[in-house]
Amino acid sequence: MNKPGKRVLTFGVFDYFHLGHLRLFKRCREYGDYLIVGIQRDAFAKQLKPDQELFYSTEERIELVESIHIVDEVFAYDMLSPATMEMVSFDTLALGEEHVGGRFDVIEKWCKDHGKSVVRIDRTPGISSSAIRKDVIRKYSRERGKKDE
Repeated sequence: MNKPGKRVLTFGVFDYFHLGHLRLFKRCREYGDYLIVGIQRDAFAKQLKPDQELFYSTEERIELVESIHIVDEVFAYDMLSPATMEMVSFDTLALGEEHVGGRFDVIEKWCKDHGKSVVRIDRTPGISSSAIRKDVIRKYSRERGKKDE
């Protein structure tokens, strides 16, 4: 049910791009006809998860997401905040189901105060960047062990 003229915003790191990310974008498009995706810059993504090394740089992640035909606009941001929200012209913010509490409550309140709607998008069952990362490391380690024999 596309709503003409509605601009939808979603955000994330989008490293290890996978089917779950693509399905997120498709679900976001159900709420509008123009999809804007914010990509968190490397330094700030590492602050949130210091133990996880990024596979792609900010620029590479932007290039990947820009190549997806249902994405209309991509920008880089530091931390999700009211200042970030003010940089973008949008009607609906699409948050993941896990985006609750703390800074997400602040963002939801900002949206309400500025006449923006907020929708919650469910995760794709069985798919996550963390699980993919662990699986790749495990498979790589197993392959390295075979080569060393």
